[in-house]
Amino acid sequence: MSDTIENIKEQLSSNDILLYMKGNPNQPMCGFSARAVQAVMSCGERFAYVDILQHPDIRAELPKYAQWPTFPQLWVKGELIGGCDIITEMFEKGELQELIKEASAPA
Repeated sequence: MSDTIENIKEQLSSNDILLYMKGNPNQPMCGFSARAVQAVMSCGERFAYVDILQHPDIRAELPKYAQWPTFPQLWVKGELIGGCDIITEMFEKGELQELIKEASAPA
């Protein structure tokens, strides 16, 4: 298994809420990442992010690992939730807030 896949697995296991995106939460570099990060930030909990533009290896490998071709990708507790449309839709229904709150709760 490649070092990149090991790195991705480590990121997923050490962060309950992780957003793979283009840019960073304060300066998203695409509209989809901007909408996704806005929804996640609106949930009011801390989350980690990886700027895939700074990590071309992750940008290349994660879609294969996740079997999800596009970015952003939101992962909660090591499970892929989805991309921008799914994140936005879940937020509008109130499901994202619940999911994020649960993931952030102390064990």
